[in-house]
Amino acid sequence: MVCGWAGSLAGEDGINVISGTGSMTYGERQGTGCRVGGWGELFGDEGSAYWVATQGLNAFSRMSDGRLTRGPLYTLIKERLQLSGDLDVVSLVIDKWAGNRGSIASLATTVCEAARMDDEASTRILSAAADELVALIETTRRIVGFTDQETVPVSYSGGMFSDERLLALFLAVLQELPAKYDLRRPLLDPAVGAALYAAKHSGHSLPASSLHQLTDTRT
Repeated sequence: MVCGWAGSLAGEDGINVISGTGSMTYGERQGTGCRVGGWGELFGDEGSAYWVATQGLNAFSRMSDGRLTRGPLYTLIKERLQLSGDLDVVSLVIDKWAGNRGSIASLATTVCEAARMDDEASTRILSAAADELVALIETTRRIVGFTDQETVPVSYSGGMFSDERLLALFLAVLQELPAKYDLRRPLLDPAVGAALYAAKHSGHSLPASSLHQLTDTRT
């Protein structure tokens, strides 16, 4: 979490939001740090790959029995999971997968694919995910003390942000807020972030020239 922040913003004050298997934020301002979210799938992890996947499975069940109009998501899940009958998905996820977080979260890519095919339910799921991730950021901004007049650097980590549609929805929600945010693509990966954070806390922060060289090398 902290390494993701330190890498994505090169140790600069701001907020990093994670949307991988789980979701959370970490932000710092003038030495004050705060984490929001990251409670796990039973409590939330809203906007994460796991959350998107379970919402997708819910939509599939509704499409199967007629509570929702069948869209591309219905066919894509049947094909990906090679289901002979729709109810087979229950035994697959609960019995064969034993509710494995990673296996379930991997289905988020199917929801993203369906959204690219204009599946209405999948598009709503991604839109709701973007709202949840921005809510994490807004809460973090208030807690660490960024004022309404400050522009807050924001970056991101995690596989969900590799989907351009989710990233666009996320940016749109962020831009609608009264607070000022500057969304930046991650500068460095979390492993380098760990080294930057260690250097900072040992009293030997890297100079701006070294940080510039690191980011240039990554580019």
